Formats: sequence, structure tokens, C-alpha cells
Amino acid sequence: MKKNKYTVGNFTLKVKKSATGKGLFAIDPIPKGSCIIEYIGKPVPEKDQDKGGRYLFWTGKKTMIDGNIPENKAKYINHSCRPNCEAVGPNGHIYIFSTRNIKAGEELTYDYGDEYFEKYIKPMGCKCNKCANK
Repeated sequence: MKKNKYTVGNFTLKVKKSATGKGLFAIDPIPKGSCIIEYIGKPVPEKDQDKGGRYLFWTGKKTMIDGNIPENKAKYINHSCRPNCEAVGPNGHIYIFSTRNIKAGEELTYDYGDEYFEKYIKPMGCKCNKCANK
């Protein structure tokens, strides 16, 4: 098992209703460049990795986790075409970092990537702040 490369900050985060369902919100301000939370999950067997899913993350060349577990608060971070966070990995772990200063009460978002966007978001229409306010 690889040693954690980053230290997660002591930020208070809350799951609550957002424009796209449930979201994860900052209770206090979060400075730009902060390691906010680790995206955790259960390992996905190699034989099941091509089945797809909404909470999957690659953690290495042949390793993947499924973040749809109760302990994973990061699974509530929604997609945005103009995100305030980014997912950093894979190196055995996935961490969510702020890409700018995040205000208290603001929802945490990151770009889910083209493949996920095309498969899950585009067919229903993107509801992120950037796209909803066009």
C-alpha cells in the first residue's frame, strides 16, 4: 500500500440540497490550493472495471475504487463546467483540492471529465451554475 502523499485539511463540510440533488458545501472558507478531502471507496475487481458506474475512480493503472459507500462524503461533490476544485491522483489515492478560494456556504465542484460527461450528464443536460445560467 502506498503512503499518503497529501494531508487533508481540517475543513468543516456539509452535505445538503443543491441544484443537482445533494451536494457537498464548505461551512468555512477554504483557501486556494488546499487539500480538502480524500475520495475513498471499495476496490473494484479487475473483471468488473469495464462495467462502468457513477462513483468510480482510477487509483492506478489497474486499480479502481467505487466511492458509493456511506463513509465517502466526497461522493457528494457535483460536476461543474466551471469548477472550484480538482481531483488529484491516481497514486493509490484520490484527493480533492481547491483551485481557487472557496467562500463559506459555497458548493464544492469539479469537472468529471469528458467520458463521464458524455455518458451521464449530457443526455440529461448539464445543470451546473455555468450551464444553467446561460
